[in-house]
Order: sequence, then structure tokens, then C-alpha cells
Amino acid sequence: MQADYPEVILASASGARAAILASAGIRFRQRPSTLDETKEHQNFPHGTPPAEVAQTLAKLKAEDVLAMEPDAIVIGADQVLAIGGEILEKPRSQEEARAQLEKLRGRTHELHSAAAVLHKKRTVTIIDTAALRVRDFSEEFLDWYMETAGPGVLTSVGAYHVEGLGIHLFSEIKGDYFTILGLPILQVLDELRSLSTILK
Repeated sequence: MQADYPEVILASASGARAAILASAGIRFRQRPSTLDETKEHQNFPHGTPPAEVAQTLAKLKAEDVLAMEPDAIVIGADQVLAIGGEILEKPRSQEEARAQLEKLRGRTHELHSAAAVLHKKRTVTIIDTAALRVRDFSEEFLDWYMETAGPGVLTSVGAYHVEGLGIHLFSEIKGDYFTILGLPILQVLDELRSLSTILK
């Protein structure tokens, strides 16, 4: 099946997304999009549904790389964390990370993970959502978590990684594990199989 594909490019620098694709046996290379995500976030009208934001950004990232790699299959991805209608962005400091965790404490938030699979013959966008409830942890726990996680809290929106120390934050998780990591891989693989047939 893989031999039928044009080159597959992941338009993301994410190690987690790359690991998911690699574990699924997909041969690909990474070429991160140059899209200014902060600027693009500001362009969305107030009240834009978080899932729509994620899908749009995933498609824009894929289009950015496809313009430079016109014969490839390009996979763009984006993840949006939303709580009570508010979209959180990746924290820029330890203080912002702590503030995000305090906002999430004792509440349920949603992770909207989107992927866009683009080829010159086909464009498909995918969205999947997981719901995660953060337990009502103590200030002592938060102190321990911030100290132990260290700079890692700045590498992900919400200041956590469920595949690591961040799992201690949660009392309940509903949704696909790969969606939580940032790539709805089952749907992406479906699309790659479809393209394999179409491009023969």
C-alpha cells in the first residue's frame, strides 16, 4: 500500500504527532508550516466555534506546505483547548502555565484535534473531540507538579501531557487517546488508504 503513495509530509514539528505516524508504519518526513498561529488566532471572529478554529488552522498549515511541496500528500494538524467557551493558547511562562492549571482545576475542558490531508487531487479535513476533567487538586500538588514538570509545562496548551506526568491531573477522560495527543490517526489512516486507491 505504501508504495502507491506520493511522498507524505507532516506539516508539523510535533514529536508526538510524528511518533503516532511512525508507529502506524507511515513513511513520511516533517516540514513544519511557517504559519504564524498567534496571528491567525487573532483573525477569527469572536465566538468562532473552537472545532472550526482547529480545522481551519490545520488546513492553512497543510496549504502552506503544499504550496512548497505540490506533488506530496501533506498532513496538517492543529489542536484547540476550550473551556467554558474560552480558547486557551500555549503558555508563554511558568506563571501563565500555573494560571491555566488553576483555571482548569475541578472543571471539564475539551480538546478539539483537527487534521487536514491535502493532495492536489483531494482536500479532506478531519475533527475529533475529547473531554477531560481535571481533578480538584491541592495547592501543594500544584507546587509539586510545576516543579517536577519544569519547562515541559510550556510545550503544550493546558500545561500538561497525558502521556507523562500530566496524567496525575485528571479524574476522568473521555475520548480517543490519539486525539488527545493531537492527531486523530484513525481518520487520517482512512484518508491515506483512500488516496492510495484514488492515485493508482
